[in-house]
Amino acid sequence: MSPPVKVLVHFASPFAHRVEVALQLKGVPYELTQEDLSNKSELLLANNPVHKKVPVLFHGDRAICESLVIVEYIDEVFDGPSLLPSDPYDRAIARFWTDFVDKLTVPFWMAHWAEGEAQKTLVEEVKQKLALLEVQLKGKRWFGGDTIGYVDVAASVLGPWLSMVEEVTGVVVLDEEEYPALRRWSKEYNSYEALKQCVPDRGQLAAFYTERKEKCKMIAKAWLKQ
Repeated sequence: MSPPVKVLVHFASPFAHRVEVALQLKGVPYELTQEDLSNKSELLLANNPVHKKVPVLFHGDRAICESLVIVEYIDEVFDGPSLLPSDPYDRAIARFWTDFVDKLTVPFWMAHWAEGEAQKTLVEEVKQKLALLEVQLKGKRWFGGDTIGYVDVAASVLGPWLSMVEEVTGVVVLDEEEYPALRRWSKEYNSYEALKQCVPDRGQLAAFYTERKEKCKMIAKAWLKQ
């Protein structure tokens, strides 16, 4: 019998969401513990002492950190549909685009919260990268083809978080006319039957980020200065 699976998460984190999606797609039973990020638990701090962030997955007494590392662990350890292709070349391509999406996630998010000229510059940079992603997805249901996979799991910020952050900030980076394939993907992801149990409530997300709007703007400003 496999050891129990527990995950430290926060409902508003797209990174934590990646892990839950992988577990759902693989059909792995799991237990979630919601973290208070303003008062992090000793369990989180002890098991992710480097970054002190969610998600952290516990498989029995073993702890694994970093969302995409966890997703690959889940894919390798548990039975169920594979998230990565079996062919080595296809697997390498999937990892390339997953890395691309992962590196785009934070700039994409910050582009909605930044202000002034810095925002305009950031939005243009992000749009150029989104255009590459649009080409990669065009003509396909999912990034890997007909089946949801590793790149789709990594791109979760373009799912439930997309329309929410547009509503809260009034900023649209992923315009439907410019990026029809990505907008279609977002809608399909949000309504995908296998993920219904783990797609966060949009109203709850909007309320959370509306309450923290000024803080998010400050975080974006500080991030741009790095």
